[in-house]
Amino acid sequence: MASTTTSGTSVTPRRVALTDPGYQAYVILRTGFTVAPILFGLDKFANLLVDWPAYLAPWIDGIVPGGAQSAMYAVGVIEIVAGVVVGVAPRFGGWLVAGWLAGIIVNLLTLSGYYDVALRDFGLLLGAVALARLAQRYHGTGPTAVGGGQ
Repeated sequence: MASTTTSGTSVTPRRVALTDPGYQAYVILRTGFTVAPILFGLDKFANLLVDWPAYLAPWIDGIVPGGAQSAMYAVGVIEIVAGVVVGVAPRFGGWLVAGWLAGIIVNLLTLSGYYDVALRDFGLLLGAVALARLAQRYHGTGPTAVGGGQ
């Protein structure tokens, strides 16, 4: 008498899912929008990449308590939290990051000389929206969601 042991999940659907371009895009965006905000948020405390307070518009510096560096500490905490939220709940986190980027864009557009950075951040905003939309399809169901959808 022969017996065969099988697991509850099939390897074939997982392999198919990993070749789905939509799922691949979702994983790439989710990873990027988890890691980047956390790293940039941590750098707000060290200023290794750039002098972050220089990116704060004077009118915002005038309304936040403390100086520009204190504001960057708060920004750093918010960015770290946003990255964690994307990692845990990308359907919500994508929209959170998009909203945060919209605020950064407004800040940069009112600060002369940073229009190129504002345009780059607009592209990132579009990527965050794309993540939120892709998460609607793929989050919580894993790679096997490709065949069935939600």
